[in-house]
Amino acid sequence: MSEILLIDDDTNLTQLLGEYLTGQGCLMRITKDGREGLRALFAHQPDLILLDVTMPNKDGWETLTRIREVSDVPIIMLTARGEETDVLRGFSAGADDYVTKPFSFAQLMARIRAVLARGSRGAPHSDHLQQGDLEVDMSMRRVTRGGESIALTPTEFKLLMALMRHPGEVLSLEELVREVWGPQYADEIGHVRRYVWHLRQKIEPDPEHPRYIHNDRGYGYRFQTD
Repeated sequence: MSEILLIDDDTNLTQLLGEYLTGQGCLMRITKDGREGLRALFAHQPDLILLDVTMPNKDGWETLTRIREVSDVPIIMLTARGEETDVLRGFSAGADDYVTKPFSFAQLMARIRAVLARGSRGAPHSDHLQQGDLEVDMSMRRVTRGGESIALTPTEFKLLMALMRHPGEVLSLEELVREVWGPQYADEIGHVRRYVWHLRQKIEPDPEHPRYIHNDRGYGYRFQTD
């Protein structure tokens, strides 16, 4: 049973959504603002957080930033706006996915399952991956470059794994979407470009001149050390 923390001040939505997700087998904890949500995070360590953007006290952006300072728990943003700038802001701050209101509960449940699957500690292909000075300890889900630890979200981690497991091989955007996000995201290849940009900011010594993740224009990306 997955434990879900819902942080949203819309009481009508939280009641209905809480009942639906409980019926889907989730253990629900509901808080009405960022402050309560952070306390619940520390007290209960949920498997996933559903985080509304517009709330009193701490809004969703501030809450997301604070969560990412202390935890890599998967986070899905709930936003009434779907503009590109809001999506990029969420990904940049460490969100794993977003859903634009109004949304169907079934759609959100599918997203929850997909994000939880990306963060799963299922049996890896190898316990250890290394390319150049970039190393990954799969059992600990730990990434280091030159011995220095790099904090990645579950989605960033899975994207890095997808690329590192195929060194020198160009993976299309469609292939990466299927492997990292799942087939239900087939029409959202923009996710790949956004996450590659953010992943480069974290793992590349010089993101403007990538050492690891290379772009084969018109097709996709490959992981290859220079």
